[in-house]
Amino acid sequence: MQPAEIIEKLPYSYPFLFVDALEEISEDSASGHYTFPESAFYYQGHFKNNPVTPGVILAECMAQIGVVSLGINLLNKGKEVGEFEEDAKELQIAMSNVDVDFFLPVFPGERVTVTSEKEYFRFNKLKCRVQMRNEEGKLVCKGEISGMIIENE
Repeated sequence: MQPAEIIEKLPYSYPFLFVDALEEISEDSASGHYTFPESAFYYQGHFKNNPVTPGVILAECMAQIGVVSLGINLLNKGKEVGEFEEDAKELQIAMSNVDVDFFLPVFPGERVTVTSEKEYFRFNKLKCRVQMRNEEGKLVCKGEISGMIIENE
């Protein structure tokens, strides 16, 4: 499955889609990037006169690129082209664990890159080691995120 196809299958849309592009996706890893728009609603009041991207939004960005996108790719493995088309509309996704450490702030307008490595994928539960870096290559946050990805029949 091509990266652009995976992004189309993500069950998110503006203003809650935090994936601009996927650079790489395989059975074991994923990487992609996102630029946080200066006009995003979550900057209003977080913090006064010095807006910073909330940690929960950073974790969500990491999950969308590093876990959900990778999970969609894994679920699609072995299916014929187009076979996944209708199933993707019926995905149910639930985050089951987030353990993330934060090191640097992300400001409005900043672009981040997320990389993820699969720890395991069994019984539709995917656990990944995920990290986010800023444009300078500095580590913003890292941790483990896991979730359940279920296809409805």
